[in-house]
Amino acid sequence: MSESERPAEGSRAVLPVSPASVDLPTGGVVRPMTRWGTPVMHEAQAPVTSYDDELASLVADMVATMYAADGVGLAACQVGVDLAVFVFDCPDEDGVVTRGVVCNPVLELPEGKDRRLDDGDEGCLSYPGAFVECARPDTATVRGQDAGGADVEYTGTGLLARCLQHETDHTAGTVFGDRVSARNRKKLRKQMESAAEDYPEGWPTTS
Repeated sequence: MSESERPAEGSRAVLPVSPASVDLPTGGVVRPMTRWGTPVMHEAQAPVTSYDDELASLVADMVATMYAADGVGLAACQVGVDLAVFVFDCPDEDGVVTRGVVCNPVLELPEGKDRRLDDGDEGCLSYPGAFVECARPDTATVRGQDAGGADVEYTGTGLLARCLQHETDHTAGTVFGDRVSARNRKKLRKQMESAAEDYPEGWPTTS
């Protein structure tokens, strides 16, 4: 997921960090971003069943790619891999950062009187340079496993809630453009086309 008001790299280190946050792996290789329209982006992803060195290497590459693209979250399909896993480094509505890895995510959203929608702007690293309003619940919980297979659970508000929903959607083959009106999809396309020179083929490896 991309964010138009993402904190600069240097400022992230000074934001408060949630106790639920984990240290993300380093040393990964930046991979080219897979774009909307590529089949892997629009299909439910294969479940993670092996928590091995291959998965660890993939997760490290995903983290490196997310940071190179200045994103707040990234799913495996966005680097062309059919696997239900995502990484994130994202602040909540209070500016508290949570970092994590979630395999086989299961999303829980509020219902009834507890359900409140946030219609803020949303963007996607696989459709770079474009942002439109996308209504989503303002609180979300995701459960799954970390890169070692241990159970994890994260709850977020504000941008973090949006990120957890956005990335879980990716593992189900859904892009946020599927959730907006035809008018807003047209707006997204125009924005992306206008920004195309800033995001050439191979981005962010070309940055």
